[in-house]
Amino acid sequence: MELFDRIEIHDLLLRCIIGINDAERKNKQDVLINIVMWADTRAAARSDDIADAVNYRSVTKQIIEHVEQSKYFLVERLVEQIAEICLRDARVRQVEVRLEKPGALRFARSVGVTITRTRKDLATDAAT
Repeated sequence: MELFDRIEIHDLLLRCIIGINDAERKNKQDVLINIVMWADTRAAARSDDIADAVNYRSVTKQIIEHVEQSKYFLVERLVEQIAEICLRDARVRQVEVRLEKPGALRFARSVGVTITRTRKDLATDAAT
């Protein structure tokens, strides 16, 4: 079994249109995103060169741009799109993305969806 290192992005707080209700379609809401990317970081550790690393700043900028412009109805769709952005870097072998909508449910701090995707999942989705 091949082991990989973890690159983590914690509590990325963004605003977007997300949801099925009329108010959700008109007003941007907060979404809280947590990401874990599994990649082999040894080449970057040896070279100390960003060209050998997963550039998590670049990945985060792509996610911010995508989320802030998105207008999805379902959290499931948005979280899947975020995972695909992370997997664009060939060094990322697997990603776990959790997206929460704080205050979406009465009496709950938040509601969220967590998914795990691999490079193989990207290839499978492209074939369908």
